[in-house]
Amino acid sequence: MPPAAPAISHHPSRILITGGAGFIGCNLVRHLLDSCSTKRLVVLDALTYASSLPALEAASSGHGERFRFVEGDICVLPLVAELLSTEAINTIVHLAAESHVDRSIDDPLAFVRTNVMGTATLLQAARVAWHGRHDGVRFHHVSTDEVFGSLGPDGAFSESTPYDPSSPYSASKAGSDHLVRAWYRTYGLPVTISNCSNNYGPWQFPEKLIPLMILKALAGESLPVYGAGANVRDWLHVEDHCRAISVILRTGRPGSTYCVGGGNEMRNLDLVRLLCTILDQEAPSSEGPHRRLITHVLDRPGHDLRYAIDPTLIRDELGWTPRIAPSDGLRSTVHWYLEHQHWLKAISEQRYQGQRLGAPVRAMTP
Repeated sequence: MPPAAPAISHHPSRILITGGAGFIGCNLVRHLLDSCSTKRLVVLDALTYASSLPALEAASSGHGERFRFVEGDICVLPLVAELLSTEAINTIVHLAAESHVDRSIDDPLAFVRTNVMGTATLLQAARVAWHGRHDGVRFHHVSTDEVFGSLGPDGAFSESTPYDPSSPYSASKAGSDHLVRAWYRTYGLPVTISNCSNNYGPWQFPEKLIPLMILKALAGESLPVYGAGANVRDWLHVEDHCRAISVILRTGRPGSTYCVGGGNEMRNLDLVRLLCTILDQEAPSSEGPHRRLITHVLDRPGHDLRYAIDPTLIRDELGWTPRIAPSDGLRSTVHWYLEHQHWLKAISEQRYQGQRLGAPVRAMTP
């Protein structure tokens, strides 16, 4: 990949967010609408199982004509091309992805279609819509630290770490990263990439570890931990991630990759134990401490041992650092789920799927 271009201030006035009804997406919608002078924000989302219209409604409430929701598939080129043209989009934040490792093991081709073909479709649509422009437009691709594979007990991933994906999910994300870089190298499309660590926070679909453990603990069900629970992850609060994306959009160098981490490494077992401790304090069970529910289950295939992020580049070049301390972030997240148990239970049972074509969509589309 050729060297990144010099830093150029970018003004993301008309933004398309793919996957904006997902966990990170709805939090990013809220962040961008509340914290900047974005004139227009359009969300394109296929409303798959992990999407949440109530989350997107809550994020966009009160912003009227500044916000539009479109239900659609990023793999449909005419749809994407029409949106970029009619909305005069000058910034794309590409979040739409199949992202659950276990599901990728069961159905890998769905991950290849969305993560690889979907990304290629968006890149090509942007290239055509922007007519080879290098200034005033930006394509930001949100990736994952899982593309780097598994770390040993020492060191951390950085922008120069070789790719070594272990699962169909991480391999499909690695492929999408390579496509983004190819469109920069071949066509000069002004792109940036971020590889982030595990996100947590409000509105996360309860197949992910933290909300899943909270949901099961509140129901008095067993808390399944893979293997010995020794796998280590670096946890990043979604609000800190949204700030990172925002600063990359505005000041990141085209052609650059930025690793975004929370600096909060924790073994899975220790994380689950901490969640149990917080729940014991905030929602005690008459049956006893929540730790009694922890159950060790057979490890999944290709389970990476450890992830950790070195955020030196984004800190030194763009001035970003995480602001939310792990103890505060986890406690506030537990509080949020305790206050939104109706949403947590309903979405885990897929009750919102019946509303996909109803009032929530019409209300959000000017």
